[in-house]
Parts: sequence; structure tokens; C-alpha cells
Amino acid sequence: GETTILRVLPLICLTFLPSPCHAGISGKSQILFALVFTTRYLDLFTTFISVYNTVMKVIFLICAYITVYMIYVKFRKTFDSENDSFRLEFLLVPVTGLSFLENHSFTPLEILWTFSIYLESVAILPQLFMISKTGEAETITTHYLFFLGLYRALYIANWVWRYYTENFYDQIAVVSGVVQTIFYCDFFYLYITKVLKGKKLSLPMPV
Repeated sequence: GETTILRVLPLICLTFLPSPCHAGISGKSQILFALVFTTRYLDLFTTFISVYNTVMKVIFLICAYITVYMIYVKFRKTFDSENDSFRLEFLLVPVTGLSFLENHSFTPLEILWTFSIYLESVAILPQLFMISKTGEAETITTHYLFFLGLYRALYIANWVWRYYTENFYDQIAVVSGVVQTIFYCDFFYLYITKVLKGKKLSLPMPV
């Protein structure tokens, strides 16, 4: 199921848990993830790999957009828009430019796929920025972030394995994955030292 649970977790949180939980989820990060899956899975219209592959891609897309709908429509009154204030253009503009400069082939689908890889590596930044502004995060949000980061770290292990067993190496995917994992390092430390010990994740705030 790879990342299915990672897309479903915020959806479950938004649907069933009390408002303080979904108030801590960054809608802007969810918009970026929806854009990631949209630009990555445009090959749904051109290439058929398997029924499983097609179904999983559709599930990712549906979960991504339902989550965005939940945040900005169903729970708009409790959504913490004041703290979810990261400027998305600071990510979208450089990622778009880089996807045109560094890609495997200069074709529309390949550029969009590259864009999705680059964007995924930084899509979590609005969520981390939101946590840094509030100084804390709900437990369910920290679990979601931990498993999202773990999924990416495991992908790096998978790339290492494929390199040694299949001599396969995708520089764009590997470098982007490493960058994304670096963003999670500080969060991993706080998760292990606080959340796993039953404490609420909080950041040291300046006096």
C-alpha cells in the first residue's frame, strides 16, 4: 500500500477527530501534495501499467483532493489560516524553473513528472513552518509527519538496494529524496525524545 495510509491519515483526522486536531494540519502542504500527485500521475491518460497501478494512483488523487476540500470547505471555520501562512510561490517558482532546467527529457510529461519530484521534496515545509509558528503540534499530526518522513527515508534505502542489485540510479529522485529527508531530521529528533515518551511536541520559543 506504500503511501496510501499517509494520504488517508490526514483525511481520517479531519473527518473523525475533534477540531483542535485538524486545525493543526497545514492546508497549504496538502495543496502541494495534491499538486504533486496531479502532475506525477498524468500518465494515467497515456500509459497503462496494471489495474493495481491505476487504482492506487486514482486513490492517491482522490484522497489528496478530499483532504484539501475538508480543510478549506468543511472545516474552514476552525482551520488555522493565520498560522498556515507560508508563501507557496516561494516554493512553486524555483521548483518550476528547476524542473525545466534539470530533467531526463524535455517533454511535457517528463517535465511535469520532474516538477512533482522536486515539489514533493519541499511540500512539507508549510506544515513545518506552521508548527514553528505555533510552537507545538497535536499528537496525531506528529504521527502523520513521522510516517511521512519515514516513508521517504525508506525510499532512500530502496534506491541504495536497487543501485547495488540492478545498477539503477535516478539522480533527480535520489537527490530530491535526500533533501526531503534532511528537512525531517530535526523533527525526527523531537518525535523520538518527546512524542514517543508521551509528551506533546513543542518547540523552544524565544522569550
